[in-house]
Amino acid sequence: MHIHIDGASRGNPGEAGFGVYVTTAEGEPVAELYGYLGRASNNVAEYQALIHALQYALAQGAAQVRVFSDSELVVRQIGGQYRVKHPDMLPLHRQASLLLSRFRDAKVSHVRREQNKDADRLANQALDEKASKLS
Repeated sequence: MHIHIDGASRGNPGEAGFGVYVTTAEGEPVAELYGYLGRASNNVAEYQALIHALQYALAQGAAQVRVFSDSELVVRQIGGQYRVKHPDMLPLHRQASLLLSRFRDAKVSHVRREQNKDADRLANQALDEKASKLS
């Protein structure tokens, strides 16, 4: 399962949402999820996208997952290259790490923003509609 994630915040912090675009390894669309978070920072929104993506993949019975994010901060914190310093991020990082450990094989990779358009569209849909679609 391949999952593109993105968080968005209009104002930082400000109104925030996230998008989760799920495909097969071959790129066939599987699911489009999004969530409205209310007031949050962009980084919180990025972590919420990751957490919801992993929860979705586990609920679908996936043993392997590839997650793609344009947030270098989140990717490097999850990969252990950056320390998590902000107190708001610590529980989110812990939750995401726990979820990742439940997969036989999981990888979180950085992609350029242009390669993340579908997840970005969904994050903005959450903000525009002030709504969530999580299944």
